[in-house]
Amino acid sequence: MNELSGKNRRLFVEWQLMREKLSGQSDISFEVKEWKAVDMPINYLVHYRIKSICGVCEVESLNEPGINNAPEFANEYWMSIQLPDGYPSVDAPPVFKFLTEDEKGRPIPHPWHPNIRYFGDFAGHVCINMADTYTDLAWGVLRVADYLRYDIYHAIQEPPYPEDLKVAAWVMKQGEPNGWIFFNK
Repeated sequence: MNELSGKNRRLFVEWQLMREKLSGQSDISFEVKEWKAVDMPINYLVHYRIKSICGVCEVESLNEPGINNAPEFANEYWMSIQLPDGYPSVDAPPVFKFLTEDEKGRPIPHPWHPNIRYFGDFAGHVCINMADTYTDLAWGVLRVADYLRYDIYHAIQEPPYPEDLKVAAWVMKQGEPNGWIFFNK
C-alpha cells in the first residue's frame, strides 16, 4: 500500500473499511461494481435487507386534508455509491443513490424518507451528511441503514433541510402523529 498515491491510498482504505465494518452485518451486503485502472473500487452496489417504507397509499393526494396516506413497505433496497474523479476532495463527495429501476427500466421500490429524494429527476438521491460529519463510506452505508429504520431523519424545514420536502411534510403531518414511522420499535 505504501506505493499507492494519496487518492488511491484513500480508495484502498475505504474498500478495507467497507469490508471490515460491514462483514458482520446480516442485513447489509455490498459488491464492487466498477474498478479504476489501478484496481481501486470507484462504484459500489449496496444491498439492504431492512423493512422500510417505500411509499404511501393515495400518493396522488399526498398530505391533503382528510386523506389517509398510510405507509407501504418493502424489505429490500439497492443503493449505488459512485466515487467521482476528484474524490475525496470536499468538492467531489461520494454520490449515494438508491436504484429506482431495474436493469430493464421497470420501477423498483426505493425508500420513502425525508433525507432520500423520492420524487422527480433526482429520485433515489441520498442526503448523507453535513460537511463536518462525514467520515468514510462504511459510515455512510450504516447511516443510511439508520435512515431506513427511521432511527434518523430530518423533516423540519430548517437547515440542513430535508432532501424531499413532500416526504418531510408527510412525516410531520401523518407519519409521526399516527406512529407510522415507529414500525421497528
